[in-house]
Amino acid sequence: MGFLDVILGRTKPVRPDLDQLFALPSAAVTLQAGAGFVPTGLGSVCFASVEGGTFERLRCDVRALLDTDTVRGGAPVEFSQDSYGYTWLLARAPADDTAALVNDLHAVNTLLQEGGFGPQLLCSLMGFRDAEQRSLALVYLYKRGTFYPFAPVAGAEGKRDNGLELQVRALLENDLRIEKDLGRWFPVWAAPGL
Repeated sequence: MGFLDVILGRTKPVRPDLDQLFALPSAAVTLQAGAGFVPTGLGSVCFASVEGGTFERLRCDVRALLDTDTVRGGAPVEFSQDSYGYTWLLARAPADDTAALVNDLHAVNTLLQEGGFGPQLLCSLMGFRDAEQRSLALVYLYKRGTFYPFAPVAGAEGKRDNGLELQVRALLENDLRIEKDLGRWFPVWAAPGL
């Protein structure tokens, strides 16, 4: 960071630490014990698509890596695109095996980053539900290196349960690096895995 950056108030962006994802299994245990939310076995990675053969090859590599996982009998992976043009990769694992899901999400992120597409990575999320069938996602922001909870209200389009999100933040502050700026807790409406 240079002198001009300091004068103009620019800060050096946090370098994504993909290993932060490995804290999710522990956070899932805390979340289940403290709030009754259990993992759904669904997780996703969101990234800005880039045209070209290299990116398409990398996408095929990701699909091959997750579709041929022999440990779980070949968990399928799905790609989709949202209304903003971002690509979502949905991974599945047994609901009681959060470590396997986290390994898959980490592998996808690592492949993208090593393929030179790190700047296109936006977020990853892991889905949860409680006994009342409320949805919750723990979202990892690459550009910030932090997590935040996102809890949409079922049947109320465009509404989120802010009270639940704050409760989850307090519950998980010792398990995850939680994003302090609530303005960066972006809604991920209809995200695959939620």
